[in-house]
Amino acid sequence: MHRGVCQAFLLCRKMAAPGAEQQVLVQYLVLRKDLSQPPFSWPAGALVAQACHAATAALHIHRDHPHTVAYLQELGRMRKVVLEVRHRTGVGREGMETGSGCGLGSQGPTSWRGSGAPGETTLKELAETLQQKNIDHMLWLEQPENMATCIALRPYPKEEVNQYLKKFRLFK
Repeated sequence: MHRGVCQAFLLCRKMAAPGAEQQVLVQYLVLRKDLSQPPFSWPAGALVAQACHAATAALHIHRDHPHTVAYLQELGRMRKVVLEVRHRTGVGREGMETGSGCGLGSQGPTSWRGSGAPGETTLKELAETLQQKNIDHMLWLEQPENMATCIALRPYPKEEVNQYLKKFRLFK
């Protein structure tokens, strides 16, 4: 471990109140599994890079949120869960509220319906649901193709976001 990070980690641990119950924060990522299969056949490293880009962007965009600050204070206790989009999972649109959230970047909701692979459509539908439910996230778009590859949420207590992610399985 880098010497400066180790010292910062120890300092943060000492600052926590003894016996205080810490809230467990998790950063969820939803990655397109179909990109590893034909016709795309991306190598594992390319998929990992997409998840890293999305996670880093979500942390950066939401760096001032108290959950993100707390998540980054204890580097040795970061928790990430990577889920996969294999095919259309039926992410629902019923009962959505209006609201804003990070998700489609500066492009905003574009005319993506009916285009792209089923995995991309599912990912974009999830991004729309998260945006309408005010769940902070980042939809990573691979350039120059402008292809949705991964969604990363900012760190959340899992109870706050489970309902939106329970249809997805752990990435294998």
